[in-house]
Amino acid sequence: MTTTATPAAPATPADRPAPVDLTLTDDRHSRLYWAAADTWNVVRRSLTHFTRRPSFILWQLGFPIVSVLLYGYVFGGAMKPPGGGGSADYRDFLMPGMFVMTMAMGFMNTATGVVTDTTKGVVDRFRSMPMAPSAFVNGRGVTDVIIAGAELTILLLTALAMGWRSDGGVLAFLGAVGLLLWLRFALIWIGVWLGLLMPSPEAAGGLYGVAFPLTMVSSVFVAPSTMPDWLGAVAAWNPISSTASATRELFGNPVGADATWISQNAQLMAFVWPLVITAVFLPLAVRRFQRLSR
Repeated sequence: MTTTATPAAPATPADRPAPVDLTLTDDRHSRLYWAAADTWNVVRRSLTHFTRRPSFILWQLGFPIVSVLLYGYVFGGAMKPPGGGGSADYRDFLMPGMFVMTMAMGFMNTATGVVTDTTKGVVDRFRSMPMAPSAFVNGRGVTDVIIAGAELTILLLTALAMGWRSDGGVLAFLGAVGLLLWLRFALIWIGVWLGLLMPSPEAAGGLYGVAFPLTMVSSVFVAPSTMPDWLGAVAAWNPISSTASATRELFGNPVGADATWISQNAQLMAFVWPLVITAVFLPLAVRRFQRLSR
């Protein structure tokens, strides 16, 4: 006699286990809080890597010192600031320009760091995590501002040791430092955007060929009025020139301004130019990060 197994009756909705929601939620904190927390975690990671690479610290913080010493002592004895004066006076004109040049060229370090993380798969790892989409970009920006503050502090101390002085007062001094960091903050987003576009760290090294002429065709070393008319106009409207002239005014150093509108409103444009750069390139950097691997 063959026994046939009777199929089990299907479970009724009452017999089925209730579904388990595995979504992690925390109503105590808003999305803004978690975006800030994720950004800070990226900052901590970047600063930890930075402190564990002594050679990188020597390069990034030491190169500005060498540049200031070389330009200050090599050019200082042969060039005069606008309006005349001796070599010491030229250093007073030069030093604010060197501060601006260091802040401006820092975007290449940003681009190199971003493309290194991208090619090593770090960015893909971040994108696979439940973190705010803007955390990587914002974290990179905060990290670079902190490092730029350290660079600027070292440069100021070096310039003071060379005999440079700020005669504009405490508030004007702080305002000049704020404009320098404001320019660096704006150029970070260009560095992040370019770093996400570059295929390799070696390609990012080619940015020096763009950054060096950009800083030279400005008022960093000489007044635009001493250049040919067409080149002087380009240099005067260079955002780097506005910050250089504005910081010279605030530091109480020789400015070398002419009668053009852009030169007479250097402090205004030193704030406006970085604002425009940030408004354009910050969204581009965030969008590029979100569209990676699509």
